[in-house]
This record gives sequence, C-alpha cells and structure tokens, in this order.
Amino acid sequence: MDRIAIQGGALLNGTIPVSGAKNSAIKLMSAAILTDQPLVLTNMPRLADTAFLGQLLARLGVSVEEGNGGDDQWTRLHGAEITSTFAPYDLVRKMRASFNVLGPLLARTGEAKVSLPGGCTIGARPVDLHLQALEALGAEIELAEGYVNARAPKGLKGAEIDFPFVSVGATEHALLAAVLAQGTTVIRKAAREPEIGDLAHCLNAMGARVSGIDSDVLTIEGVASLHGTTWSVIPDRIEMGTYAVAAAMAGGDVTLTKSRPLLIGALTDKLRAAGVTVEETADGVRVRRDPAVRLQATDLETEVYPGFATDLQAQFMALMTLAEGESVIQEKIFENRFMHAPELARLGAQIAVHGGEARVTGVDHLVAAPVMATDLRASVSLVIAGLAARGETVVGRVYHLDRGFERLEEKLTACGAQVRRLKGPE
Repeated sequence: MDRIAIQGGALLNGTIPVSGAKNSAIKLMSAAILTDQPLVLTNMPRLADTAFLGQLLARLGVSVEEGNGGDDQWTRLHGAEITSTFAPYDLVRKMRASFNVLGPLLARTGEAKVSLPGGCTIGARPVDLHLQALEALGAEIELAEGYVNARAPKGLKGAEIDFPFVSVGATEHALLAAVLAQGTTVIRKAAREPEIGDLAHCLNAMGARVSGIDSDVLTIEGVASLHGTTWSVIPDRIEMGTYAVAAAMAGGDVTLTKSRPLLIGALTDKLRAAGVTVEETADGVRVRRDPAVRLQATDLETEVYPGFATDLQAQFMALMTLAEGESVIQEKIFENRFMHAPELARLGAQIAVHGGEARVTGVDHLVAAPVMATDLRASVSLVIAGLAARGETVVGRVYHLDRGFERLEEKLTACGAQVRRLKGPE
C-alpha cells in the first residue's frame, strides 16, 4: 500500500496548474448515459474516481476513450447502446457518486438495478433524498439485498421536487433524471455549487432545457432526447483551495493557474484574515506568506456554497495548528468529519473536538510522525501539515488521496517541496 513521505521545512515557490474538477467530471461522465451520441469532456482529471466510474460506464455499454491534446486531457464517452442496466456492488462501493447512474439509466431505459453506495466514512450520507426525487418523477423503487431496483415503464414524468434541505448529490441526481422526463420539473432548495452549474450548462449544450442555473430553484423542461457535445470541465476549486492553503502553510510564493478565483471566495477571505496575501491574476490566483510572520487564528463554519466548503475544512484546520491564538472550526455539513484531528495531534497539534466543533490552539511548530489518512480530504490535510513539520512525515493509506488529487507529488515538488511516494507494504 502506497505512502507519501514529506520532508518539512521547504518553502513553496512557483506555479501550479489546477486540474479539472473531480466533483464535476464524475457527474458529467454519468450524463453520457442520457444520449446515444458521443460526449467529449476536455480538461479532464485523471483520478482513481474517474477511472472507477469509467469502469462502471463501460460495464453498462458506454465506450470510454481517453487521450491528450497539447496540454489538455480529454475523455470521449459514447453510449450508442446501453447493454446493461445493472450496476454491481463491487463497482459502486468504490465511489459513492457512481450511484448517480441510477437516474440516467431510468430516464433512458426505464429500468435500473444499482447497488447502494459506499465511499468515504465521513458520516451516513443517506440516499433517501435521491430516491424520493426519483419517486416524485414517477419511478417505482424497491430496496432489496443492498440494491435499488427501479422501474419507470411509462417513462419519467415532470414533478415538483422540494428538498427538505440542500443536498448536492440529490440535486445533481434529480437534474440528471429530469432532463428526459415528460413535462416540467421544478427543483426547490437546489444546491448552488459551481459543479451543478457546470453539469446544467453541459446538459443544455446537449439539448436539455434547464433554467435557474446557479439559483436555488431549477426548472427543467423535459425533452425527448439529448445529443452529443464537447464540454470543458470547470477548474477544481477544492484542489485550488488545497494548494492555496499549502502555500500558506509552508510559506513562499505560489501562483495557481487555469483556475477561477471566485470559486474559492470564502476561503480567500479566511486566508487574508489569517495574514496570508492573496491576489487575483489573469488566469488564477497568487498566494504569498512570509514564514517569519506568524499566522493568526481564524474561526470558520462550513456552509453550502457560496459559503466555506466542507471539502476544505481539514486543510484549513491543518493551517490553524500553527496560528497564534485559538480558532473555532464548526462543521455544519457532514457529521464525523473531524477524523483528521487525532492524526494532526500526532504531529503535535492541539485540537479539542466536541461534536461538530473543533477548537484549535496554535502551537509554535509541528514535529513529523507517521500518520494515517482516513478520507480523501483528510489525507491531503496531513500532507499540508507535513510541509511545515520538523522532520519527515509519512502519510499512509494514500489511496484516499489518489481519488481526488492529480499528480500531487509532482505539483508540490515543482514548487520546491520535498515530497515522494513510497511503494510497497507499510
């Protein structure tokens, strides 16, 4: 099992290109099920999660071809014929977002059998809202032996879907199903994340009729069929934010290119409050911090977009371990998402967790130690902490990290970090 070793103390100076957004790419890939024509996605990240979903789509009958054009990476998906509507546990368990093939399969073929999902252990994250949305659209759903058996023999019908609370996954799933439903669908309390807007705009480019994009009310006029298109995946705001925090943690001067500063506005505000210099550039953002000047403790509360992203909470907690004073971090999106706190404590961090709140008392320095990743974002928070810790930090179970960060060692090393991958058993 691979590990990553980080020799702390090196400043980061240079340029890091931001990859396409994982959380957008995997939903755009599922949209290929909705048409018998090719969907070409450019600015595609190459990650474990996109590979897992590609394997599942291939099993369903969608051809998956990958290539490079210049400095761009593309994936061509062509579901000329859906040859299977069965998504087995051994594929779906690897990545919970693959559960979202259920809606497109129902919309196109009228039936599907999809395993209930697995994924990171950061809370229950039930799929009840997904299934309720599909039932509102007319699907007949039965749960048996860990699978969702769904049928819509007369096709899906437009409906009013009013979620009790904001759910990114359920919003995306309802949207993917509703574009081929007969009639009008209105989704209320829709999530407003940029990745949902990216999906909606791509679906419109394929012939869908989605309005209200980037608002909390989406209206979908169902169409009989969709056609193919070529679409560029938006920049990954979580990767962008992660490297911004890494630059702040290690100190130095890093420019993030191929990115959109507005996507991390909430993080930018917190970094500036902590004493980090953040400036917009022509195609991204520049992050600078003098390592001789200590960071300042800054409180945060995770919220749905455009608030502070839960997927950046672990990274910011790592930064606050070296800040002067006490910072209070409140996790409002997922329960059980402070599992990185005990691992940061192994490096000398002082963190007290009470339910959904963590109090971080900044220390003068961190000391390297072996640590273990518990989920995707927690894994990279340990890498960030290792950049500033004295000695060599070794992070285990980095298969979590490989699910969401493309060429992380290469990108950090190019800016002066001493990061290497260790192969073989721990």
